[in-house]
Amino acid sequence: MQWVKTFHLFFMVAWFAGIFYLPRIFVNLAQTENDGAFNQLNIMARKLYRFVTPFMVLTVIFGLWLASYNWEYYLKAGWFHAKMALIVLLIIYHFICGMYQKQFADGRCNKSHTYFRVFNEIPVLILLGAVILAVIKPF
Repeated sequence: MQWVKTFHLFFMVAWFAGIFYLPRIFVNLAQTENDGAFNQLNIMARKLYRFVTPFMVLTVIFGLWLASYNWEYYLKAGWFHAKMALIVLLIIYHFICGMYQKQFADGRCNKSHTYFRVFNEIPVLILLGAVILAVIKPF
């Protein structure tokens, strides 16, 4: 079980590293007026999204595997249900990032850099909530 937890945490950290950085690239994409920089940032965004998507999948797989050691407890634990709701929101956020990455690649994204500065904070709040729920287990 410790190995499963180790890999769950490792892939979660790797996923969050990417999900924190990708919207920062979007900020720069929305802000730049230099075609060369825009093209380079688009390449970076595409590669980063493709790189971190498997980490999302592996985080979920190892997390479910970890929970499977004690399904009866987790099915009754309110904190776990709340944490899973946050994880679902994070997965949706991840796919929205993929949508924005495609829009930028196609030259169709009309969101401002200010929008992406705010958008960038969403995973920070989700992470804080998930950590509080997993460590404190308030309900």
